[in-house]
Parts: sequence; structure tokens; C-alpha cells
Amino acid sequence: MTRAVRMAVVVLVILVLLVVSGAFYTVQEGQQAILLQFGKVVGDPITDAGLHFKLPFIQNVRRFEKRLLIWDGDPEEIPTKGREFIKVDATARWRIVDPRKFLESVATEQGAQSRLDDIIDSAVRSQVSGNELVEVVRSASWVTPEPEVLQEIPAEREEELKKKISLGREEITRAIVAEAEKVVPQFGIKLIDVRIKRLNYVQSVREKVYSRMISERKRIAARFRSEGEGDSAEVLGNMEKELRQIRSTAYRRAQEVRGKADAEATKIYGNAFNKDPEFYTFSRTLEAYKEGQNKNSVLILTTDSDFYRYLKEAVPADKRPR
Repeated sequence: MTRAVRMAVVVLVILVLLVVSGAFYTVQEGQQAILLQFGKVVGDPITDAGLHFKLPFIQNVRRFEKRLLIWDGDPEEIPTKGREFIKVDATARWRIVDPRKFLESVATEQGAQSRLDDIIDSAVRSQVSGNELVEVVRSASWVTPEPEVLQEIPAEREEELKKKISLGREEITRAIVAEAEKVVPQFGIKLIDVRIKRLNYVQSVREKVYSRMISERKRIAARFRSEGEGDSAEVLGNMEKELRQIRSTAYRRAQEVRGKADAEATKIYGNAFNKDPEFYTFSRTLEAYKEGQNKNSVLILTTDSDFYRYLKEAVPADKRPR
């Protein structure tokens, strides 16, 4: 075996021993690492992905996330500046920017989450309690509704809707980040953003709000019902007026037609009976005989009355009773 071959074998054996002993380690994309030698940090953080070398058996590798991490807090009951108790649910995004400080101060992501609970919750409580509820709810771009919309809103709510927003939710969240950023750098952390996911009244206040909403809806419904009843009464009144007018017009026209018909009939009767007045007298007398039969009344006349003239003339004079 030549010397060159022996050297190559030796180098190969050394490489195998290094691999087996863990002298090489990898850092994934999105990770960063630091080397620990006898429990102390040595060298600068490794932020480049790929294969790296460490002293076997002496140095250890601690890997940390380089990507954004999520913090989600528990909903907290916080009083606003106006003493309205609300439940605030916030979330944040953060990143490990100094692995050495991070390891020395909080060691793990769970430890960092615990520290952030205190820091961010305190900042959120400070900012929410120092501002009015409308500032926390609305954004700085809030626009007052149009006048026609405000007409349908109760007077006590109208003033609230007209309030000008000086900060808004976005500015308050930036203030929360600025306040928390005064503390978190000592842990090797950078706070990227804080957002309020949800706002809600506490249970006792929520019941009052629901009661007020119900009363407002009832009041609006009563107003609509009253307006509807007024419109209905107006429509019914106009309909009744038109109906009376139609009936009056119809009655007048019927009377006019009846009057014209009676006049025409009278004229025809007059023309007919003028041709023979005696026959007309006879006909009217027979009608009087017929109409004069009334069981509930008694008509007393002398025999010399003209009422019986045609009856007397119907019997010959020699056969009349004396």
C-alpha cells in the first residue's frame, strides 16, 4: 500500500469519525442557531441555512425559529376611560432577533410566550383604559353617517355617532407596540405588530346593551306601526269619502233619471187621458176603489158622494133600492 493510499484512508477514517461523532450539523431554512460550549455561548449566531461544523463532544447546537411567531393572549376584562367594562382579545406577531439574549433570558419559546403575556397584556390594559370606548372600536377614518341616516337613530345614540375620533384603533395598537417595545428587546425579541381580534362587553353590560337594543327596536317598530296606521286611516278616509261621493253622484243621477222618467210617463198619461177625460176619471176611480180596501181602517161616506158615482150608474135607476 503506497503512502498516498494510506493518507487517503486516514483522511476518510477521520471524516467518518467526525460524522459519527456529530461534528457536522445542519441549519434549516427559517432557523437560526447558536453553539454552546460547556453551557456557554461561543461565537456568533448562525443564520445561514446549510451544513456547519462544531467541535464534537464539546459543543452543542441550539436552534431557534427565524420566522414570525404568533402570540395569542386570553380575553381580559378591562375598563375603558368612560368606565365601560369590555372584554378584549388581542394577538401579536414577534420574532427572535438575538438568539444569545433569547437563550440567556427566556431559554425557550414557551418562556417567551409567558413573558409576552405579562408585557403585552399590561400594554393593552394601559392603552384601553386610557381611551374612550369609541376610540378603541372605530378607526381614524370613521365618517359620520349622512343626515337622513341619523334621522332614524335615537337622539342619545346620535351624539355618540357624531363624536370625532382622535386616535382610532390603529393608533392605539401602534401605541401598544411602542409601549411593549420598551421591554421586549432585553429578551432578544422584536415585537412586529399587535392587533385586537375582538371586543365585547362583559356579561352584565351585554345584557343591558341587549335590553337597550330591544327597546330601540320596539320603539322603531311602534313608530313604523303608528305611521302605517296613520297612512291606513288616511287611505280608508279617502276611500270612504270617494265611496260617499260615488253614492251621492249615483243617487243624484238615479233621481234625475227617475224624475225624467216620471215626467215622461206623466206626459204620456196626460196626452193619453186628454183624448178622453171621462175614461181617465173612470180609470182613476177604479184605482181608488182598489187602493181603498184597507182592513185596518173604516171609510164612512154618504151615498150621494161622487166616490160611488160609477157604482150607482152601473145599476139602472128603476132597480136602485129606495
